[in-house]
Amino acid sequence: MPQFLFYIFVAIMLGFAAAVVFLRNPVSSALSLVMSFVGLAALYISLNAYFVGTLQILVYAGAVMVLFLFIIMLMDIKAEERRKLNIPAVVGGVALVLGLVIQIGSVTAGFKEGQTVMNERPLGLVEGAAAREKAGLKTATINNDLKAETLPDAKLVGELLFTRYNLHLQMVGVILLVATVGVIVLSRREDKTAPEKPASAS
Repeated sequence: MPQFLFYIFVAIMLGFAAAVVFLRNPVSSALSLVMSFVGLAALYISLNAYFVGTLQILVYAGAVMVLFLFIIMLMDIKAEERRKLNIPAVVGGVALVLGLVIQIGSVTAGFKEGQTVMNERPLGLVEGAAAREKAGLKTATINNDLKAETLPDAKLVGELLFTRYNLHLQMVGVILLVATVGVIVLSRREDKTAPEKPASAS
């Protein structure tokens, strides 16, 4: 990817991420988060992580954000009113962000392995297939792809999710289902504090 495209996608991601915080309308904030996810997916694709970038669009920018928008509109959340600026909170937040940036910069500067170009570090796919067979992982399609020096990234992620993290995946699905049902129940609950309407005369 050309260098200027990288900076464009970074600006899109950070700009819409800031809009999520500063916009008062919850629907606008959710749509801004979708655009931030799109910029992040473009960065993943620029690193040749096509599968992760596709998942970023389909799962996060697609399914999860549609669920968020559904919940926001179902609960009829109003735009937040502007309040007086809290100086201590702003100063504390800026100090926290600066500390995080300094810490990330110091860690990445000291990580020598991260300064090498990925093309100079070819993946040992054949060695990976041998290691998988030695560990007892004998999924034929994955091992054949590795022996053919093809990276089966989607197959590897699927194997990991439905073997090692199968229970965790099901728990996340149940939590999302319970959250959706809970929002529907809360939105349909009658307001008991509202005065009852008088019966119309026949």
